[in-house]
Amino acid sequence: MAMQDVGNGSSVVRRWQLAATMKEMREKADLTQDEAVDRLRKSGGRWSHAKLSRIENRVHRLKPREVEQLLDVYGVSDTARREELVRMAAESKDRGWWVRFGADLPDVTKPLLSMEDGLVQLRDFQNQLVHGLLQTSDYARAVMTAVNPGQDSSEELERRVAARMIRQHVLRKQPPPRMHFILDQGVLERPVGGSSVMQGQLLKLLELTASPNITIQILPVEAGGSPGLVGPFSLLTLPDPIPDICYAEGPAGTFYLEDREHVRTCTLRFGILTELALSRAESVKAMNRAMKRYE
Repeated sequence: MAMQDVGNGSSVVRRWQLAATMKEMREKADLTQDEAVDRLRKSGGRWSHAKLSRIENRVHRLKPREVEQLLDVYGVSDTARREELVRMAAESKDRGWWVRFGADLPDVTKPLLSMEDGLVQLRDFQNQLVHGLLQTSDYARAVMTAVNPGQDSSEELERRVAARMIRQHVLRKQPPPRMHFILDQGVLERPVGGSSVMQGQLLKLLELTASPNITIQILPVEAGGSPGLVGPFSLLTLPDPIPDICYAEGPAGTFYLEDREHVRTCTLRFGILTELALSRAESVKAMNRAMKRYE
């Protein structure tokens, strides 16, 4: 997966969307890469098969002038469409909100943060913790303290908590992305940070269920064995024509999977978990019951 420019804070989603669109346009023009390069060389500029391949494989960031050259060769004359793609190339240089937090955020999470900024839909399963996009600051602080005891100074810890809260701006974007979260029942029963912290966290979850773009389901213990036993994972849907991406993390590392078979498997697992989980209404009741236990 092409992640080379993510660390510098560039807009990975805009760049990927542009690269995939330009590849589609070349194919629609019925041109091979070599044929396209031959025509590009005649129009001026330094073009090669390797350069065009890097563009379509999301390694080379397209400049606005290069987009115009490609559109000329591919016979795209629609003015509005051309302006949209040229603007996308210019905006792909924009730096994300996470850049100002620098070393406070692990490099392995920066690709995810960049992709979240461009989400169309998120489907996520968690079996240990509330997802970071749904956490309260107190819950996030308790999680970070428990996972990395004594590793962060109080100032570093607060900067990381602040970053997690800013990350949640994606929930309020317009138009808002569709969000579907499935939480194992054990997440509600695990008193991270103590009763007061859990009450606040559960209250936030209940408030979020009122958002039309957010679905939260609880996977009950009675579901027994399920695809959730393999651990947490997310399905990220980005703007067309970028294919869905499966994201998973754990002790062995962080993985971004685009292989269609892997993504299909993750999609099937999430579909099964959706059927096994409580309905939205029953999930709200489960969260209310959990809140009473922390009173």
